[in-house]
Amino acid sequence: MSKHLIGFILIDAPYSALNNADRPKDRPNDNVVVVKTLKKGRRGNIYPYVSGQAWRNWWRTTLEQEFDDWNNSPIDREDKIAYTKVDPVKYDDDDVFGYMRAQSEGKGQEKVDLTVTRLSPLKCSPLISISPQIPTNDFGVMARQEGDPVPYEHQFYSCVLQGIFSLNLSAVGTFSAVNRTGYKNIRPDYIPTIKAAGGTRENEDSPWVLPKDIRVRRCQQTLEVLPFLTGGAKLTSHLTDVTPKLIFLAVLEGGNHPFMNLIVEEAGIGKLSLSALREVIDDYGDRFCDAIYIGRRSGFMDDLDEKLTELSGNNSLPCQIVYDSPNKAISQLAQRLEDHIGDTP
Repeated sequence: MSKHLIGFILIDAPYSALNNADRPKDRPNDNVVVVKTLKKGRRGNIYPYVSGQAWRNWWRTTLEQEFDDWNNSPIDREDKIAYTKVDPVKYDDDDVFGYMRAQSEGKGQEKVDLTVTRLSPLKCSPLISISPQIPTNDFGVMARQEGDPVPYEHQFYSCVLQGIFSLNLSAVGTFSAVNRTGYKNIRPDYIPTIKAAGGTRENEDSPWVLPKDIRVRRCQQTLEVLPFLTGGAKLTSHLTDVTPKLIFLAVLEGGNHPFMNLIVEEAGIGKLSLSALREVIDDYGDRFCDAIYIGRRSGFMDDLDEKLTELSGNNSLPCQIVYDSPNKAISQLAQRLEDHIGDTP
């Protein structure tokens, strides 16, 4: 069974406009920018959110900024179509973030489908406010010494955003050539490139696998970059630190995500449910391949400190709990990922 690095994070967004939406339909001609929101619940409460695509873009960009040996693929464009180089040996993000390139050669009966796709080993949710929040409308003007001022309007919010992610440790650096939608990661003419990089496979029906050191590095860096994550809209006037302020990490057998429901809403306020966490530990204790690593930034949800400290010292639990700062918790698990990535998947 494949192993997955799973994570749950909270990001503090006290005065933010991290992801903007289109111009409102009822005000198409106004100079106004609104944030992305969704409605849920019977009362239709409003929750600001950041799209999964935006979060992944922050992640991808920060990886290249932080690590000299991380290479992001350049983008090719044809008319309204854009795609990466689909070269997962040379470009780390093609491997970890996946790709699709629809292409064919020839015409009629001689037409050959050269389409390749790779399902991203890294998956994530949108980042959604843990409590209802009606964005604030802020008015301003663009004005200088000359000419008339130009008024504009934008929205921002104050909330805590939650999100989950999963990295399939067995899929990183592993490529299938099966002629089936979603499984044809590479074309036959790409196999010499994989061989030149040290890639091997067990037999003709097995996927190609890059050397372990490459796969370990990519998995470690994907995790290690989280304390340095940067990105978001309106940073010039709403500078927001989008690094995790509370994070739960684990390596789990299988692809489910038991950390999804750790936040509960009580009287319109989102809170971490320690009883839900204890239930996850009890129910999935035999499937955690390592400790559960919890990181919390001092000054954020300080009321949790005593209970999380007590939990980490409980030796009767089915798995160990490591509790530290976010940076240290992330670093500790990153150093142990090599033990969870085999020579072959």
